[in-house]
Amino acid sequence: MLLRTEGIVIRAIDYGESNKIVSLFTRTSGKISLMVRGAKKVRSRHSAIVQLFTHGDFVIYKGAGMGNLNHAEIIHSYREIREDLHKAAYAAYLMELIERLSTEGEANVTLFEQLLAALDAIKEGKDAAIVTHIMELKLLALAGYYPQLRACVQCSRESSLQAFSAGQGGVLCSSCQSSDPYAQPLSGSLLNILQLLQGTDLRRLGNTSVKPQTKHQLKTVLRAFLDTHLDARWKSRNFLDQLDKYEI
Repeated sequence: MLLRTEGIVIRAIDYGESNKIVSLFTRTSGKISLMVRGAKKVRSRHSAIVQLFTHGDFVIYKGAGMGNLNHAEIIHSYREIREDLHKAAYAAYLMELIERLSTEGEANVTLFEQLLAALDAIKEGKDAAIVTHIMELKLLALAGYYPQLRACVQCSRESSLQAFSAGQGGVLCSSCQSSDPYAQPLSGSLLNILQLLQGTDLRRLGNTSVKPQTKHQLKTVLRAFLDTHLDARWKSRNFLDQLDKYEI
């Protein structure tokens, strides 16, 4: 059976002397894995299509096991991202998030379009950290972990929200803050940004301007939530941390 689908390369690993196993996140079939034979050869017609971040049109032969690439055409190579270390680091983290948190064969057209919009935004030079945090929130929701940001997770109070509890799954009001000694203080501006990002459609993202201190707090809060609810070691996130230290 031949499957034709639009997809984004989210992972590619060497297999044998000349082949690659590629993970695609596709518009119609979700995450799928396939063998791309001869992709490591310099003159291979498939060498360009297996590059990380590549958005293309793929024709895949599906048998009983892993699919095999039959034909592919590049829609956008996102070469601009691969050639910029800063942009590539953030985009690689997004690919790892998708690879780990999406389910094989489960289509999610909205998420596919959001990922494509995220790559476009990073390519265009929009704040890659903010783009990444928006995608983190969307993928947390996909995984079944949706932080409560509109009302206290303890008493449902919608005012005086002053802390964020990663363990309890959202914000705490002043009366309930003591229920979690590890809850992180939450300023009004940080709460507003979290609420805004949670509902942001990346296809309509404009230019953003967030103070460095607020961005650091945003990163801290979301990282605590990710690490509490998702037991994973993020290779690309470690590289981002090293990159941040170098930039400082």
